[in-house]
Amino acid sequence: MIPLSVLDLVSVREGGTVAEALAISARTAQAAEKAGYARYWVAEHHGMDGIAGGATSVVLGHIGAATSSIRIGAGGIMLPNHTPYVIAEQFGTLAALFPGRVDLGLGRAAGADGRLANALRKDIVGASERFPQDVVELQARFAGQAVGGVSSPQADGADVQMWILGSSLFGAQLAAMLGLPYAFASHFAPAMLDEAARIYRERFEPGKVLEKPHFMAGINVVAAETDEQARYLASSTDQSFVALRTGSPGRLPPPIRDYRENLPGAAKAMLEQVRSVSAVGTPARVRDEIEAFVARTQADELIVSGAIFDADAQIRSLELTMEAFESMESI
Repeated sequence: MIPLSVLDLVSVREGGTVAEALAISARTAQAAEKAGYARYWVAEHHGMDGIAGGATSVVLGHIGAATSSIRIGAGGIMLPNHTPYVIAEQFGTLAALFPGRVDLGLGRAAGADGRLANALRKDIVGASERFPQDVVELQARFAGQAVGGVSSPQADGADVQMWILGSSLFGAQLAAMLGLPYAFASHFAPAMLDEAARIYRERFEPGKVLEKPHFMAGINVVAAETDEQARYLASSTDQSFVALRTGSPGRLPPPIRDYRENLPGAAKAMLEQVRSVSAVGTPARVRDEIEAFVARTQADELIVSGAIFDADAQIRSLELTMEAFESMESI
């Protein structure tokens, strides 16, 4: 069976706090570990009231301390926001704390406007253009090289599994060229999924890390006892997507029944396109949707995303999803 993993935005619920969001993530990671998920990744976002994962390496330290065996990682670090040296130190330190468990997914999209770029003290445009060179520098630092004559003792020889992330064709090309595993963000940007997978596999160059391509795809999953209940729970993330795309992002809202059915036509079409890679429903429905998605993508791994307002329902969704996944005979 191919590995199944979890992507967590560390959502701050309406009426909740950052501290509560971090506590929920630790509890969810424990449940994911118990259920048999392979990885628990946290995404880096800045300046967003509803997402508490901005200090990604710190959050991973919190999740790593709450668990014992599941791999923990960044899905991902947006490298243009940082210097490679600092990320090498941070993830080398995590690898020392949690040996054999640390992943470092790297993305090129800074996700920052001019104001946030100023707050980060970064030339985001220039840093994005240097992304390939910065990835190579990270590889060198983990290999123990003193890049520019400056060593990174925490990173030297650190057991960190590096991934390239993407939602376009650029990441697929870079991951193929460097011979690294590649994860595609089809859970929110599905348009180029099939083309990116094809390019990555066709252009892959074997190296020290991998002998053959290794492709992970993201999928939105919400599982519940009934289809109606699953759609209801998924409406919190639906609302968040609509709010983000209309310029008014906020905290994760409580669910609304029949939310999609009552949306204006344009908003409904946008949401259906963005969330087209999804499995929402009973375990049987989730099983069928995931099975079809794996058949389509031939993915080597899947990572599931889906913030639910009720923390207990989110954990139950992960449990039901794993049960559905394990019942598949063709994966």
